[in-house]
Amino acid sequence: MAIRTDYHLHSSFSGDSEEPMEESIKRGIQLGLTHMCFTEHMDLDFPEGEDVTAETFLLNTDSYLFDLVKFREKYEGKIRLLFGVELGLQPHLKRELASYVKAWDFDFIIGSSHVCNRRDPYYASFYEGRSEEEAYREYFASILDNIKAFSDFDVYGHLDYVVRYGPSKDRNYTYDKYKDILDAVLQLLIDKGKGIEINTSGLRSGLKEPNPCTGILKRYRQLGGEIITVGSDAHRREDIAFCFDEAREILLACGFKYYTIFEKRYPEFKKL
Repeated sequence: MAIRTDYHLHSSFSGDSEEPMEESIKRGIQLGLTHMCFTEHMDLDFPEGEDVTAETFLLNTDSYLFDLVKFREKYEGKIRLLFGVELGLQPHLKRELASYVKAWDFDFIIGSSHVCNRRDPYYASFYEGRSEEEAYREYFASILDNIKAFSDFDVYGHLDYVVRYGPSKDRNYTYDKYKDILDAVLQLLIDKGKGIEINTSGLRSGLKEPNPCTGILKRYRQLGGEIITVGSDAHRREDIAFCFDEAREILLACGFKYYTIFEKRYPEFKKL
């Protein structure tokens, strides 16, 4: 496996995972990873749903960091463990998010859209009463609003996350169909010096391609984007570094020569 760093990982500190952090670390060492960056969920003002409350994705950052430091010392010399977070972005939260980021010395921050205009795209109700294209366009437009409101993150996570849950998922979805709004998103990220990730959980969840799709990855590179991290979005130890060899081939085909890791919010480029 050429890519030996996983920069999108969740443990039991995230509201949608039950995996003990140490078990994930042991699995990473077994796989030969050199770096693991835990990016636990922190979603303020999350809409309540059938199986979630507004508190489900509120991160106990003190407890999370305590365990991370403990395991960092325990496994020193075997693997490098980084302190990351996946922030759920919404425009009205810009002040709260800014205060939170300032309070912690993160190595890496993913900005993600798990909520679109205070609704959760995970549920079928998000798509009811309109076309799938209208729902997807609303989601992509909300990303643009998020970046304009708040940009203290390093990469934007799974840019086309919404296609995981649409009525036909990615069967009728292509970059070209949404090129107008997606190009605006990519250009704004590049203008602000932000990266994106290739998230292999799309492949794990039955999509044809990772999140984002290869069309977006290729276009980001064409526009001059260079910062790209590789993450499995694993919530279970068995999914760590999932399809990373395929991710490498995709990145090379899209014109990338390097992928990125972060420490203390500073990017380092590694040859693919």
